[in-house]
Amino acid sequence: MTANANEICLRVPLSEQEAWDLAQFLKRTGFADFRSQAADDEEAYRMQAVAEMIRRNLEVHGINPR
Repeated sequence: MTANANEICLRVPLSEQEAWDLAQFLKRTGFADFRSQAADDEEAYRMQAVAEMIRRNLEVHGINPR
């Protein structure tokens, strides 16, 4: 259950290697990558913001490639 009825909370079991690989991908992905897959700049910025939320959550769990 989430505090906001409009939120979706994901629980995705990942191995340590999978989490590390995802963190590496998110570290290396830039706006141009999101923009190439988005309908417009606004959607690309939203996509990038969500990716950053996931990256920060991985960091909280000790998965933070430099």
